[in-house]
Amino acid sequence: AAGLSVVDEVDRIVGLSGLLEEGIGQVKQRDRGVTGAQTLVAMAAAQLTGQDHLVGLDRRRGDAAGQPLGPAVDVPSTTAAQIAKRFTDSAFWGIEEAVGRACARVLDRLAPVRRAELLRSVTLDGDATDIEVYGAKKQGAEHAYTGARRLQADIVCWAELGVPLACDLLDGREDARAGIVDRLTRAVHALPEAVAEINARFDTGYFAVDLARACVQMGVRFAIGVRRNSAVLRQVQAVPEAAWSEATGMDGTQVAVMEYLPDAWAKDPDIAKDAKACPVACLARRTRLEAADLPTERARKRRRIHPDQLALALDGVIDHVYLYSFILTNRDVATPAKAAEVEAWYRRRTDIEALNRDAKHGAALRHMPSGDKTVNRLWCAAALLTCTLSAFLQELAGPILGRSRMTIARLRRELICVPARVRHARDGTIWLHPPPGFPLLDHVLTSLQAHGDAA
Repeated sequence: AAGLSVVDEVDRIVGLSGLLEEGIGQVKQRDRGVTGAQTLVAMAAAQLTGQDHLVGLDRRRGDAAGQPLGPAVDVPSTTAAQIAKRFTDSAFWGIEEAVGRACARVLDRLAPVRRAELLRSVTLDGDATDIEVYGAKKQGAEHAYTGARRLQADIVCWAELGVPLACDLLDGREDARAGIVDRLTRAVHALPEAVAEINARFDTGYFAVDLARACVQMGVRFAIGVRRNSAVLRQVQAVPEAAWSEATGMDGTQVAVMEYLPDAWAKDPDIAKDAKACPVACLARRTRLEAADLPTERARKRRRIHPDQLALALDGVIDHVYLYSFILTNRDVATPAKAAEVEAWYRRRTDIEALNRDAKHGAALRHMPSGDKTVNRLWCAAALLTCTLSAFLQELAGPILGRSRMTIARLRRELICVPARVRHARDGTIWLHPPPGFPLLDHVLTSLQAHGDAA
């Protein structure tokens, strides 16, 4: 895994290991041996090279030639598990604080145009992803509605940068809405001070007045998916046909602003106070679907059809129906063009779904290696740190890797897990000699070495 040398360069440029040491602090009584930050970075380095169990740390130690190339000391799996059990909530929050400070350092290294683009407007995406487990004794694991035993990783990420800023590992049956305000607050505090505007996107799983109130109090412009209910379905039927306008980038889809606001939202003093400047509006989207293409009874798409329309279509009275979706937002939707823009922006909430997929299939969030929840929580943090390192690497490498972000799996195949002959010079310099066919390692190393050390 000669490509770990580029991760070491990222660590040198950003000073991430030092920030993690400061954020996590001392997790052991005696200040000797392996630290908590070194354990976390060792887990992330192992996941970056394709290891998906704690024993993968021992496999990394077996790579004698590659040990000096990575950003961390190689930690035995048993030692890592014992140290992980000592982590407290404050240590985990320190990881998020360190990542936030590292983001600011990365932005300082970017070209002025890219830096201004990232600071002009930040989008925070929140989503939970299920992690299926099989051990009956895993702490917090519960059977979900699907029948699978699971834990949940609830993440808030910086969409444009591709960096997770806050995360909690929830029990299998825990409601994600319960702690979303705290996660959003931590994510907002982790952002650089120079950010001009903060926006947030959440799906229907976070439909709660507490979240909207928190967004208003922190000056965050939000868009939250609305759970379909009789009231919102009744109101959408009252929208005039002339009020619908074409959506951006979706054939057969239209958007409209409609009259709907839950009582709890309308009576909330903070939301009502903010409504004078940025009123909360309900944005409806409908997509035409031919009656011949009706989804099956158990399909999720079928729930988006108005019950009256579905009954008429099944009886053959009408030849098409509409699939409806709704969001509540305090962004500007005063004109049809602005409404279409906000709806298209909300649809790009798939950014965090891509991050979840990368954390599972690129890193190792698809697996929880221990029965102890604290160990699993650190493993989850290591998987998200792997995503962070990938994002930092691709931003700092600039045009070498392009703006279309690589997945971790592709990065591992083309850059990280490449063979090379290691030569140690008398002055301590390490020279890498990869075989023909791996030009990316040389190009990326050259690009990263042009950056100075972290301040």
